[in-house]
Amino acid sequence: MIVVLMGVSGSGKTTVGKLLAADLDWQFVDADDFHPTANVEKMRHGLPLNDDDRLPWLNSLREYLEGADSRGKSLVLACSALKHNYRDYLRADRPEVVRFVYLHGSPELIAKRQAERRGHFMPPGLLQSQFETLEPPVDAIRVDITPAPEIIAERILRELQLREAAPP
Repeated sequence: MIVVLMGVSGSGKTTVGKLLAADLDWQFVDADDFHPTANVEKMRHGLPLNDDDRLPWLNSLREYLEGADSRGKSLVLACSALKHNYRDYLRADRPEVVRFVYLHGSPELIAKRQAERRGHFMPPGLLQSQFETLEPPVDAIRVDITPAPEIIAERILRELQLREAAPP
């Protein structure tokens, strides 16, 4: 299984993804690591990416996911996957293998988190463009990011039926 944690920058994809991967003893992969240098520089300078910018990135990610799937390797991927067609492209007709989890929160909460984050190339000024690009998924598990990351991770494990709910 490949679990893709998706959402805008600052929604907790990396934090929650690392918790999930550690709990499941799966590989954690951050889609940010697949961006061409030109994309990183563009974002660092406060310029939003367009579909043409994202295509080489999506190609690299899809190739990586297909390789993992062909080897029977389970992993957790932190990836914005903001548009429906990006998600379809990454899924590549494998809905039974690639599962999306949408980490959603208010723009105010995410802006606050971004302001507290250090060392990331995505400046807070691009958050609005991410919300404008976002096409909320209808076929993903939807998880509110207000609780602590550990609670979010536990909720995701239950939703994916990778862990049974605790008895009452």
